[in-house]
Amino acid sequence: MRFGFAPALSTTVWLMLTFYVLEQHWFPRLKTRWTLMVLGASVVLIAAVFPGAPMHSNASALLPLHWALGIASYGLFAAALVHATILSQAEKNMRMAVDASIDVPILTLERLTFRFVSAGFVLLTATLLAGWLFGDSLYGANAAWRWDHKTVFSVLSWLTFAVLLVGRQRFGWRGRTAIRFLYTGTGLLLLGYVGSRFVMEVVLGRTA
Repeated sequence: MRFGFAPALSTTVWLMLTFYVLEQHWFPRLKTRWTLMVLGASVVLIAAVFPGAPMHSNASALLPLHWALGIASYGLFAAALVHATILSQAEKNMRMAVDASIDVPILTLERLTFRFVSAGFVLLTATLLAGWLFGDSLYGANAAWRWDHKTVFSVLSWLTFAVLLVGRQRFGWRGRTAIRFLYTGTGLLLLGYVGSRFVMEVVLGRTA
């Protein structure tokens, strides 16, 4: 089994597109299909060029499950990001009195965005806990929790999303404030695995 930054990115976009296709059944006027189609085609090509490295022989058979949790959280946050972008554009169009051509109420878009964020946060929490508690079992001896770039960015992302959800619950954060936190958390999460693996595999030419 091979894995790396490009397969992770490709799987993330696949999940995001899956959520989008399902939502098209209820909200057919969401106008992002062409952008997402180009993004999907691009990451497939990237994954073909950079297929990743073989999984270590001493790694646990449960490691793919750990990866699945992490990638699922990536996909949910990516879906939240798409909804936040649509929400931001809809609010801008409303302020400028422009026809948004979207039949989804702004409050519905906002609720959908935070549902994806909440679900992604739960899976990200489970991923980090699994890596912390069962690192030796998943990756082999002497490969437990380490404060490397991946871990630091992932924890910072978790903290950002935690602040966002608390701010939403306690102080009613919405609009630009909430979207900025979502962008920041997603960016940190992207740097966590995809970014660090990109530097290792492409820039440094290393596989481990």
